[in-house]
Amino acid sequence: QVRLVESGGGLVQAGGSLRLSCAASGSIFRINAMGWYRQAPGKQRELVARITTGGSTNYADSVEGRFTISRDNAKNTVYLEMNSLKPEDTAVYYCNALWGLGLDYWGQGTQVTVSS
Repeated sequence: QVRLVESGGGLVQAGGSLRLSCAASGSIFRINAMGWYRQAPGKQRELVARITTGGSTNYADSVEGRFTISRDNAKNTVYLEMNSLKPEDTAVYYCNALWGLGLDYWGQGTQVTVSS
């Protein structure tokens, strides 16, 4: 079992920045990758960014160059630094952990709202 606790969402004006945090606990030794997904109203959940245990990262095209995913292994925490935010970035952001042979764990979600 893995528990993921997100923090850092909120309301920001377009062009602003936010940093999301996701703290993992439990059986974290079998986590292969962690990432951030988002879901806007009426839309499917989509991958925003992912980082593997080896440090490889990948990003959605829509956030490339504006968002940065990173991790602090000592704190078992993954971060998503979001810059140059746009109204279309408004969504509930979910932390995800890919565990073992393909089991997904999810956080409770944190709301990010970008006003124009």
